[in-house]
Amino acid sequence: QVQLVESGGGLAQPGGSLRLSCAASGSTFSISTMGWYRQAPAKQRELVATVSRDGSTNYADSVKGRFTISRDNAKNTVWLDMNSLKPEDTAFYSCYAQSRLSSNKYWGQGTQVAVSS
Repeated sequence: QVQLVESGGGLAQPGGSLRLSCAASGSTFSISTMGWYRQAPAKQRELVATVSRDGSTNYADSVKGRFTISRDNAKNTVWLDMNSLKPEDTAFYSCYAQSRLSSNKYWGQGTQVAVSS
């Protein structure tokens, strides 16, 4: 089993920045890809960014050039640096870790991000 604990999030002004962190514990050797989803009210869940164990990254078009995902395997932590925030980035953000031993995904508790002036 893997446990994920998120931190960060909160309120930011348009154009501002926030950083989300997601720390994994437990059977961390079993984790392959980690990433972040977000869901805004009345919208479909969106895969925001992913990072593989070797550091390869992918981003949703909506956040490319503004968000950066990074990972430290030794610390079992992944970060999402969000810059140039827009009101449409307002959502509930959830960290996940994909097991490389099964199809299981592990989830953090989630954190709310609000972008408003």
